[in-house]
Amino acid sequence: MTIRIANAPCSWGVDDPKNPWLPSWRKVLHEAALAGYKSIELGPWGYLPVQQDELADALNQYQLSLVAGTIFDDLVSESHFPAMIELTHAICRNLKAAPGAEKVHGDNRPPPYLVIIDFGNQQRAALAGQPEKAPRLLTEEWQTLMKHIVILSEIAWKEYGVRPVIHPHAGGCIEYEDELAQLVEDIPHSVAGLCLDTGHLFYSGMNPIDTLDKYWDRIDYLHFKDINASVWRDVIAEEVDFFSACARGVMCPLGSGAIDYAQIHQFLRQRRYQGWITIEQERDPRNADTSLRDVTASLHYLQSVGF
Repeated sequence: MTIRIANAPCSWGVDDPKNPWLPSWRKVLHEAALAGYKSIELGPWGYLPVQQDELADALNQYQLSLVAGTIFDDLVSESHFPAMIELTHAICRNLKAAPGAEKVHGDNRPPPYLVIIDFGNQQRAALAGQPEKAPRLLTEEWQTLMKHIVILSEIAWKEYGVRPVIHPHAGGCIEYEDELAQLVEDIPHSVAGLCLDTGHLFYSGMNPIDTLDKYWDRIDYLHFKDINASVWRDVIAEEVDFFSACARGVMCPLGSGAIDYAQIHQFLRQRRYQGWITIEQERDPRNADTSLRDVTASLHYLQSVGF
């Protein structure tokens, strides 16, 4: 079983490129390489260099490749959608031009990936991990979201050869078990795969292994996180919004939280998974001084249980 492991800028607190507390992108690339990673995600558009030659030079300097880029935005609003089309073209152009992650894979589609995440509904963000309380989209809104994801997916694949994967995300409008089930009914695998995230599944009330098993034939790419169960119980009880929960330390290094990665390794081995996994640990960027320690610990932990 050959699995490649990457990381992402969110492990240094990089989610909003306008946040004044972000560490420099050079620090992130340097520390990712220092920790032992060979590939990284692009992070939010505008954080890493956007000029193709500058981006390639930066990645080559640290001997890193790009495994994926991400759309992380409001994908429901019609008025906002033209900007998402423009952003999809920009990300995919850079994914195609940059040093690419090794195309080791089995049945799943290989990188690079466009990770598509709906996020921007304030009510949903405020009720992350609250399946009984979070308002669902109206039927018409859901259909608009599905239509928009299909359009972005077809741009990525047909125009750039970038594999689109949809990521259910805590605090987004595709988060809970019923929404994931409806998603796979509405969008076929020929259009887009899934990027399931163990931490977000747990956060939203799903069992990670059971969910991976249920949707195995739709998965092309995986994200790994771990959850500090004590903090998670507190933020759920207090109805803390998702990013405030991250700032409180709900995400922790792999192996120190509630998710059994030895069991996940056994599951993936049985399934002969040959794809990429990206480790993430969302945090407040003001806490990025411990990122190198944590991303190193996470990688070493996975290696210790067989990855």
